Amino acid sequence: MSRPLRIGMVGAGAIAGAYAELFQHVDVAQVVGVVDVDADAAHALAARLDAIPFASHTELDQVDCDAVIICTPPVTHVKIASYFLERAVPVLCEKPLAINTSSARRLVELAHRNGVMLTMAAKFRYVDDVIRAKSIVDSGILGDIILFENAFASRVAMAGRWNADPEISGGGVLIDNGTHSVDIVRYFLGPIAEVMAVEAKRVQRLPVEDTAQLFLRTACDVPATVDLSWSINKELDSYINVYGSNGTIRVGWRESKFRQATSPDWVVFGHGYDKVACMRRAVENFCRAVRGEEQLLIKPDEAIASVDVIEAAYRSLGRGGWTPVQGYQEEPSVARVSGVA
Repeated sequence: MSRPLRIGMVGAGAIAGAYAELFQHVDVAQVVGVVDVDADAAHALAARLDAIPFASHTELDQVDCDAVIICTPPVTHVKIASYFLERAVPVLCEKPLAINTSSARRLVELAHRNGVMLTMAAKFRYVDDVIRAKSIVDSGILGDIILFENAFASRVAMAGRWNADPEISGGGVLIDNGTHSVDIVRYFLGPIAEVMAVEAKRVQRLPVEDTAQLFLRTACDVPATVDLSWSINKELDSYINVYGSNGTIRVGWRESKFRQATSPDWVVFGHGYDKVACMRRAVENFCRAVRGEEQLLIKPDEAIASVDVIEAAYRSLGRGGWTPVQGYQEEPSVARVSGVA
């Protein structure tokens, strides 16, 4: 068996703490260095991981990393990722890959030019219940898919957090939670052609949107809606609902189930969302892909596509109405979602 990959972690904030927890259950890799401009944060996280703390990502050269995970705020992603990609060090970057499409494309082009692996963290692709729900949709037992819904809406105080500082985050709840949403929609329904974004009242008096809705037109001709909020709690048991001509799927935080139109009974097929478990699978896929043991699930073009849709959503907020997604190119013939993968 090959030795564990040596991982450098850039950023020691909240999401890095989740990575630290999952690495307790990962055999394929180990964290050897932790970087943060906050020395106390770097030292504390490094101590948890038996790693070496550093003040700058350039210092990770000292521990000879095989790959890096970037857990810093979005505005820093391009600079940090570019540094490692130029040195042919594989990169797993937290979402979003970049705050605009042009920056995301530059990163992907740099990775391609240097023949190095680049991927974006898209944890919901690794949730067991989401994967099973996709297989149920593809099986055709729900008939033609008519409507897709996603909601990430819970009350969170955002004042003073970098996520609500547009100079650091690139926007508000749209780019933060919305990046996950558009990736989920694309996973189930394929490319997104157009988007319309509507902002609600800013309850928290932030410089960014704290509640918004997305309406999406997909290539397979199935409409999707996304509800995003830091200021209201919709108190929903499910965060994904898929409605077909012959049945319904609900993917939930604690339980997932489906029901066919001909049956009065719901069939439970999953037991909810486990953040650390799905993040662990994402890290394992990345590490095994670096080692050449399996295919990378989230390819660079998937990361660009997410940025494309979010950028179109902000254009829609600015001028109103339906806005085309920049990177979308309609295929000559796209079938409706009806059990054909």
